[in-house]
Amino acid sequence: MIPAFFLPFQGDAFMKSDMYSKFAQQYDDAVQDNIYNAQLERPTLQSMLDAIEGKDIIDLGCGSGIYAEYFLAHHARSVTCIDFSDDMVAIVKRKFGDKVHAYQQDLSKGLPKEPNASFDLAVSPLVLHYIEDLNGVFKDVHRVLKPGGYLAFSTHHPFADFECTTTGNYFDRELVREEWNTVGEPVQVAFYRRSLAEITDAITDAGFTITQISEGKIAKEAKLICEETYERLRNQPNFIFFKCKK
Repeated sequence: MIPAFFLPFQGDAFMKSDMYSKFAQQYDDAVQDNIYNAQLERPTLQSMLDAIEGKDIIDLGCGSGIYAEYFLAHHARSVTCIDFSDDMVAIVKRKFGDKVHAYQQDLSKGLPKEPNASFDLAVSPLVLHYIEDLNGVFKDVHRVLKPGGYLAFSTHHPFADFECTTTGNYFDRELVREEWNTVGEPVQVAFYRRSLAEITDAITDAGFTITQISEGKIAKEAKLICEETYERLRNQPNFIFFKCKK
């Protein structure tokens, strides 16, 4: 990871990074075939999903709509896309029009526009580390899922993020600010470092049962992009993936 520095807690305002607003289009271009998203995160999380056909799905932190495209290609009955960034929502609407229902929503405030028991599946790819308090999020996701529905999500691996600690206490929650070069130039991004126990407690306290955990597997094709990064991701965890049933 890029060396980080730390800030006092300031809620979830840092979710509005230039990465996902000013550089939204560049981000969409970059994540189509990069290592972290295309060769690690998406193959792993998508492998954990049940059959998509005929399902009602909500994409929590839809970004530029790459998962929405996957759901539509696999014949989901309906796809709802929400994101904190208006710019990302605009890209999704431009790509898919009325094939999806897309709107801006701060996920840390829950899902106030969605009725109870509306979805078969909620997916959240690499979003929850931007939210300070996971308890309210998981509880509202549980509310909007149908009986027997499930949540599948990815987030930063707590062991990978621990190298960013300044307190030295693994169990502290810390707000980390880093510069990432995902879009081809350094962009400031902030996220929350937290323990594995904090994540799992929030899941189970919301009423979910954890049915699968994965630490991801980097695709061999990533070696052609950057052998050094491929070898690091092959030997060290970077993301963690959960499947949780209502």
